Amino acid sequence: MSILPLELHGVGFAVDGNALLSDIDLRFDGSARSMIVGPNGAGKSLLLRIAHGLVEATSGEVRWNPAADGPDARHAQAMVFERPVLLRRSAQANVEYALVNAGCEKDQASARARESLERTGLLALADRHARVLSSGERQRVALARAWALEPEVLFLDEPTSALDPTAVRAVEEIIEAIASAGTRVIMITHDLAQAQRLGDEVVFMNRGRVEETASVERFFDEPASDDARAFIKGELLW
Repeated sequence: MSILPLELHGVGFAVDGNALLSDIDLRFDGSARSMIVGPNGAGKSLLLRIAHGLVEATSGEVRWNPAADGPDARHAQAMVFERPVLLRRSAQANVEYALVNAGCEKDQASARARESLERTGLLALADRHARVLSSGERQRVALARAWALEPEVLFLDEPTSALDPTAVRAVEEIIEAIASAGTRVIMITHDLAQAQRLGDEVVFMNRGRVEETASVERFFDEPASDDARAFIKGELLW
């Protein structure tokens, strides 16, 4: 049973009376690839963590398909961060650990880990200690680990921000493959060209609010707000 739609109703987050997110209403359904964009401090990463369940909203509601909520919703989603957290073990052992932790038998986990590493171009590095891999290779291990879990929804928080152009392209190809295999991708990026390459829709955030949700084509060709137009032009938003 699908865990989608994911719905956020009136979601807010405040610390000591300071609102970091306010009145967020979003719905993620279907197979579109959603790109979350906006200036630094807009609340993008916080929103993603709340949607994934790492942080609890201080107001409003985050709701998956009620028929599949609870453990099913938690186990059918994954998240990859800007700086991946890898264990002090081999690339393959990192992927295996995630599978075993999700309830996979050891023998099956080993086979699935190698398959995921092969799909991400890392099979030759399966026995290499993850901590000595390049930044791009470490990010691909994190994607291989997430993909091995076969999530219905994958959250990505700026997965290419610290990578060189070659590594960016390799990661983008993996993201495209994951999406083509049926996983719903919800991704933060500061690279507007990347949003256009990978995305189907854009969620534009500013000052802790969602100001616009639109198709990629409409957002970049006819943004609905002055803030969105300024952001696309590279102008500072205060």
